[in-house]
Amino acid sequence: MSSVPESSAAAGTGRTTPGTPAPVTPLPAVGTSVPPSAKTSLQILRSLDTGPRGLVEARAEERLARFGENVLPAWRPVPWPRRFVRSLRDPFTSVLLCLGLVSAVVSAWGTACVTLALVAVSCLLRSTEEHRADRSTAALRELVATTATVVRRTSADAPSRERDVPVADLVPGDVIRLGPGDLVPADVQVLRAGGLTVHQSALTGESAPVAKHPLDAPDPALAGAGPFAQPQLCFQGSSVTSGSGTAVITATGGATRFAAAYDGRARQRGASAFDRSVQGISWTLIRFMLLTPPLVLMANAALRGRGLETLPFAVAVAVGLTPEMLPVIVTTALARGAARLARTSGVIVKRLPALHDLGAVDVLCLDKTGTLTEDRPVVEAAVDGSDLPDPGVLRWAALSALWTLQLAELPAADALDEAVLEAAEEAGGWGSAAVYEGVAALPFDPVRRVATAVLRRPGRLGVHTLVTKGAVEAVLERCALDGDERERLLDLAARKAESGLRLLAVARADRPARHGAYTPADERGLTFVGLVALRDVPAPSAADALDVLARRGVTVKVLTGDHPGTAARACEDLGLRTDAAGGYGDVVTAELVDTLSDAELARVADRATVFARCTPEHKARIVSALRAAGHTTGFLGDGVNDLPALHAADVGICPRNAVDVAREAADVVLAEKDLTAIDRAVLAGRHSSGNIATYLRITLSSNLGNVIAMLTAGLMLPFLPMLPAQVLVQNLCFDAAQLAFAFDRPGASALRRPAVLRSRHFLRFITGFGLLNAAADLATFGVLALALHNAAGTDGEAAFHAGWFTENLLTQALVMVLLRTGRSTAERRAGGPLRAAAAALAMVGVLLPLTPLGPLLGMSALPPLYYLLLGSVLGLYAVGLTAARRRYERRR
Repeated sequence: MSSVPESSAAAGTGRTTPGTPAPVTPLPAVGTSVPPSAKTSLQILRSLDTGPRGLVEARAEERLARFGENVLPAWRPVPWPRRFVRSLRDPFTSVLLCLGLVSAVVSAWGTACVTLALVAVSCLLRSTEEHRADRSTAALRELVATTATVVRRTSADAPSRERDVPVADLVPGDVIRLGPGDLVPADVQVLRAGGLTVHQSALTGESAPVAKHPLDAPDPALAGAGPFAQPQLCFQGSSVTSGSGTAVITATGGATRFAAAYDGRARQRGASAFDRSVQGISWTLIRFMLLTPPLVLMANAALRGRGLETLPFAVAVAVGLTPEMLPVIVTTALARGAARLARTSGVIVKRLPALHDLGAVDVLCLDKTGTLTEDRPVVEAAVDGSDLPDPGVLRWAALSALWTLQLAELPAADALDEAVLEAAEEAGGWGSAAVYEGVAALPFDPVRRVATAVLRRPGRLGVHTLVTKGAVEAVLERCALDGDERERLLDLAARKAESGLRLLAVARADRPARHGAYTPADERGLTFVGLVALRDVPAPSAADALDVLARRGVTVKVLTGDHPGTAARACEDLGLRTDAAGGYGDVVTAELVDTLSDAELARVADRATVFARCTPEHKARIVSALRAAGHTTGFLGDGVNDLPALHAADVGICPRNAVDVAREAADVVLAEKDLTAIDRAVLAGRHSSGNIATYLRITLSSNLGNVIAMLTAGLMLPFLPMLPAQVLVQNLCFDAAQLAFAFDRPGASALRRPAVLRSRHFLRFITGFGLLNAAADLATFGVLALALHNAAGTDGEAAFHAGWFTENLLTQALVMVLLRTGRSTAERRAGGPLRAAAAALAMVGVLLPLTPLGPLLGMSALPPLYYLLLGSVLGLYAVGLTAARRRYERRR
């Protein structure tokens, strides 16, 4: 039969046993004088010191101890302590750790203890959540087959017996049985085969099953062929599509091609979108923090004659500029989003920052088959050589498919045969077909690219009818046609292929009946019957999911190994377009990609929607070009051939039935290969990112305003505007209230577009609103001067500290409520944890100076006049905040 639609093979085979496998060294005889790919069945059995009856159990145990278990070393889980230490590499966490240590050096023990506690909590939350995701991913591996049928003997003289053993216990030299649907558990060489075909798409990306047979005599033609072109070799990560076979294991564990493909294609991913965003904001804040203490010290020394006694205050100011709760807020928000996704959608987020990257994705790259289309074709039309509808073409194709399936003892029809049989049954054309009787069959193989059934019809004694179907070029070569007619039919097929249809050519011939076996040599001098055109069936949810993703600002790029016309037709059926006129723009082929520089490819990739005939390297290069152009990219893949692109993307996504190494490399594992699940994951990422962005905008603008006011007051007043202990308590109150941001509900507008944290955008926001906050603080100085003009000495200082402490907490509460941008009036008025936290913060600001704790912190009660004047300042501040927010939203 012809090739089936591209799809990835079933998941790999391995057991997630912790620990380090023993080093895998080839058997001494393997790969010495004769290359393994050129060895016959007898040679490979001798080199492995085994035979068709299998290994003796004692010998198998010895080899297991020598070679180690048949598992990939990359499957070892990362220990929790190592994850905890890795969490310290987060930029903000590192900044907080440094500030905590500096605070300890200057004896600001309160600030040091609080800061280091926040670092510990953040690392604990992140490492625990990622460890949980690792456990969930390990559980997915248990869903794949973990046993294989092996032939072994209890002793040298005992008869061999077949039994199922764990895949991890297989060793080189084991003889195994393979059947339809089996996963190839290790690298093997075929000893016997009956119609054996395997899917190697997980390793090579090719969509068609490949025929496998033993090599009983040396074949010089195979000497220069690659390992995957060797008909006698099968590799771990492949799956049996049809037929059966017996094979001997040649390599296990880390010595397999599966492991080599993973190691060779696993590239170090560059900084993700989240990492780049956080690093940009971090370095902006670090510059401010490094500049602030020296400025405070120099200004106080120059204007007030103070020396190093102001160092704790300077460090407290630097800490006050830092959003101390950011690591905790980020980790909590992302962990809640990841837990909600796992609970409601079965989506596992293995790397917490990947959830933010999902929210920031604006380009999603994916394959066509199994995502946009179902993994099965349907018959579109059956036409004769003049391109006219002809039911007889479909009937002859169905007869060939039916009797090939039965006489060749194939376990099931392949995708194209199944589509032909279903279409013939729906057309009701089987009445006359029932009188045909199958005589012999020549099943499809990738070399001939055709399948032939030999039929006999009662009443026509002495005549057999050969019905051949398969690839157009291969069938036409076997037909009795002149050159012009062959070219005309090839042009007809090419036009149909360009429109996105898959084609099967059908031909037949009547021959004198004979009792001998039929061979491929009989497939000559045929009469052309017609073409069967098939198309891919769109996935039921794909069109709606694409529409939703487009409304959310996510552009879909199709990266496929299929024919350009087939890929374009599938996109057209789903309404996937790239320009306002409704066309596709350019459908780019791999040949064109090879001619482009990286800069040119970035421009082409930004415009085009479909990339056809792509190899794994092409996919990775296209994804990298999109990232270089400033896009945040996601890639959905499920095979070893997708590993380069999974590593190249900002966030790698795979379904749960992907091969194990793809799940190992991916950041997000879906319950199913479904765009709807990706949409839910994108929404969860934007939900978490929206809360993080809101926290950053509000906290940084408020902190900057406080720092500006504090520096100004420090230069204007004869005493410190706030004592270090008061700064610490104020920061603790801020931090406790700000934890509510992790549980907030972001506005609807935050879910309509990719959530990207841009340092320049944040710098403009915090500068504008920070200056407004500083103006409110400075206005409070005037209020305090008016209300406390009769106070003097320490009482005046304590009252000033209390007044500013109260104002700081009240303005922070106002900012938390009023600066939640992107919301309707109803959303801003809705209750929730953030409003409750703001109310609690305001109450603490008013009541704390009046409690017995106030004098202990150096604060005293304030006169009623202050509260009246402060109310006026806060009212004006609220009006200014509201007006500035509306202007900001209009500009956005």
